[in-house]
Amino acid sequence: MSVVQQQVYGGLNENEISQQISSENRRQNPPQTDTLRAEASTDSQQYCHLCFPDIHAALRELTATVTEQKGNIRELTATVTEQKGNIRELTATVTEQKENIRELREELKKKNEEISNLTLSQVEELRKENRDREIAFSAGLMQSGSGGFIGPFTTEITLIYRNVFTNIGNAYNPITGIFRAPLRGAYMFRFSVFGNGPTAATASIIKNGALVVIADADQTQGVLNSSNGVVLILEVGDVVYVRLWPEKRLYDSYNNHNTFSGYLLFPLR
Repeated sequence: MSVVQQQVYGGLNENEISQQISSENRRQNPPQTDTLRAEASTDSQQYCHLCFPDIHAALRELTATVTEQKGNIRELTATVTEQKGNIRELTATVTEQKENIRELREELKKKNEEISNLTLSQVEELRKENRDREIAFSAGLMQSGSGGFIGPFTTEITLIYRNVFTNIGNAYNPITGIFRAPLRGAYMFRFSVFGNGPTAATASIIKNGALVVIADADQTQGVLNSSNGVVLILEVGDVVYVRLWPEKRLYDSYNNHNTFSGYLLFPLR
């Protein structure tokens, strides 16, 4: 109304009138600032809600994952610790085996040194011990002469075989005709008898005074011969010899028809 009045009275030009109208409109219709800000805030929240649906849920999921990984790490740590224990045990076992091998090598070395350090006297002693186990003899009745008869006698007599062929170990005595065992062992003995009929040729092997076996040849005429043998277990000092029976007769010559032999088969403990 004032504008119109001013125009009527010629107080305002056209521009001034336009400014007045714009100012009047602003006063009548002020801008909705608070409403616009609220709407902008709401839009921002909706935008953030669209971009980040639930930050708390994501954090919870991340926390659960970290917790699970920590459990896995603890299990791995326990497994590694167990493996370390196993490795320590294996290391201890290997160390023990190495120590055993070292001890065995040292013992073997000592044994080799002991063998290497055998002196000549020890070797000779071993040889002597083996020689002591070498026992054998063989002998015939007639030591010399062209031949002759032995017997007959009214009682048994021990035959003395004076013609010694072999006497290893000197266990047979050619003076007494007796073999004496120097070692406990199994011995083999053999003897033979030879004669002429009609007198029988009979003799026997005696061990410690007891008859063991006999050799007997008996016929009215002609040559008589027989032999026998036996294996005996003898103790040290046992004696073995041959005896001619009473009223029996032998014939011998340089051909050595009557012999007595024996040897050690093997010693016994």
